[in-house]
Amino acid sequence: MALKTFKARSQGMRFRVAPTFEEITEKKPVKALTKAVRKTAGRNNTGVITCRHKGGGVKQRMRIVDYRRAKDGVEATVKEIAYDPMRTANLALIEYTDGTLSYILCPEGLVKGAKVMSGDKAEATVGNSLPLSQIPLGLMVHCVELIPGKGAQISRSAGNECQVMAREKGTVTLKLPSGEVRIFDGRCKATIGSVGNKDWGSIKLGKAGRKRYLGIRPTVRGVAMNPVDHPMGGGEGRTSGGTNPCSPWGQLAKGGKTRKPRKASDKVIVKRRK
Repeated sequence: MALKTFKARSQGMRFRVAPTFEEITEKKPVKALTKAVRKTAGRNNTGVITCRHKGGGVKQRMRIVDYRRAKDGVEATVKEIAYDPMRTANLALIEYTDGTLSYILCPEGLVKGAKVMSGDKAEATVGNSLPLSQIPLGLMVHCVELIPGKGAQISRSAGNECQVMAREKGTVTLKLPSGEVRIFDGRCKATIGSVGNKDWGSIKLGKAGRKRYLGIRPTVRGVAMNPVDHPMGGGEGRTSGGTNPCSPWGQLAKGGKTRKPRKASDKVIVKRRK
């Protein structure tokens, strides 16, 4: 994906960096492969805000992505490269030989007209989905399953990839995007290649209004508040009041462990993420 800058005709366009969408070929999404999304603005079923700074945003339809790739041995053709407003990655619309349409995450290098396949008989080429036990060592993969047949859960956002490191007794060791080295069941499927749209992280919105289109409301710093509103508020001039970074309710925001001390998946982690 290429990026473009704009002439500074307004302050909002002065620093804006946007994608060109030159690889997108789909004009209109397949409605049968989309569904409406009801936005909750960060509130639960009782109306209490459980996730702050959410609300508004443009209306969007979620694309239904086939993360299981269960049609083994059936060849499919890439019909279109599609944009997804609710994901960082682009999608590929594929049509199987039996006429079935589905969306998959578009890997880097996959183009309109290419052939893809899933299953044991598929070759280790970009876009094909294979069991980890049949993928050559050193290759980059994405859309990795944690449980065989459940569907991809690992490495699904733009630019992500995992590397196949080792294979032993029905298990495969992968290096994840976070740097963690983890053991997977060899029957778990993964798609060859890395997720496309690698330049997504270089996009700059340019103005606050574009953040509101995404449904993200303003965030006020705690040190800018009064003492009654935040533990870090108040003080003469700019000061944090000697309080460690925390939430409005005093919960520490930095340095705390978020993973359970005893978790079942500890035994499959060879090396922790950095």
